[in-house]
Amino acid sequence: MDQQQISNLSYEQALEKLENIVTEIEQGNISIDQLASKIAEAKALFEYCMAKLTTIEKDVSNILKKIPDNLNDTPQNQ
Repeated sequence: MDQQQISNLSYEQALEKLENIVTEIEQGNISIDQLASKIAEAKALFEYCMAKLTTIEKDVSNILKKIPDNLNDTPQNQ
């Protein structure tokens, strides 16, 4: 899977593919000939997921900064 294909995945899809590769490696279901390419793919998927999480974290932080401080002072049950 190349970088272009990875960038077309949702976070959930990339994470699932990463988890599948890790499971295959842990269970010994990958031949020695495939191991290097699978590890490279896992690395690319991991980096993609981390970049997505970092972007979302920044976006959420920016949104939360825009919420007025007095919002917590409003009555919950009106």
